[in-house]
Amino acid sequence: MLPADLRAAEAQALAALLAALPAASRGRWTLEWRFEGLRILPVALRLAESLLAAGQQPRLLFADAGAAALARRDAATLAERIDDLRAHLRGQQARAAAPGAADPEPGLAPGGHAAELLLAVAPAQPEYPDFEQVCQAHPGPVVILNGNLEDAAVGIGSVARQRRRGFLAEWKPAYALQPLEDRALRFAFPGPWELYRRDPDGYRLAARFNEKPDLEEQLSVLATDPASAMAAGLRSLDALIEGLRS
Repeated sequence: MLPADLRAAEAQALAALLAALPAASRGRWTLEWRFEGLRILPVALRLAESLLAAGQQPRLLFADAGAAALARRDAATLAERIDDLRAHLRGQQARAAAPGAADPEPGLAPGGHAAELLLAVAPAQPEYPDFEQVCQAHPGPVVILNGNLEDAAVGIGSVARQRRRGFLAEWKPAYALQPLEDRALRFAFPGPWELYRRDPDGYRLAARFNEKPDLEEQLSVLATDPASAMAAGLRSLDALIEGLRS
């Protein structure tokens, strides 16, 4: 069901991620909260703390040194678990070049201990090359928080097709929440995708999908008789957005 506020959405995302992680020792997962006004840094820090409490070993990766420094300032207890992409990549390369270095087994870091869970905070297209190298060298799971790795400027050219069939195709959703003007879309591993219709008296579950529905599929469902929708809660869009921002 749709969360009542941001903390409920975070709790849903944490539960979905913890359920997804055992599915693959080297899983590539995404967490998405797609609505305006969200400050991703506090969400990322709270997620890292919750994962630590759940027995995971998270490491937060930010796009640049400035963002990483801001995160360390806001969460001193997590400072040793915060890196920027370039610094983390240099560390990986140095360890790989060290005498006697060998490729670790999937899910294990060099030395045989459990690999860290990398949390990449809002990686975007400019970070694509560094981020891809980091992921290729990491033996454990990686999670993207509100990523934007596809570049509209690349369009439908050969570079875009190669990326979608290669690196970008590796990623699977663990959690997604996207409230829109007349609907909301939600996913929590292991699924299914849920489409909610916004009616005058609130949101109602309109349909479930095994795969993420495209816009045409969503609009087709919304065009059906509202009486066929299943009741799933009474929330207005404004109340939902405001709760998610708080």
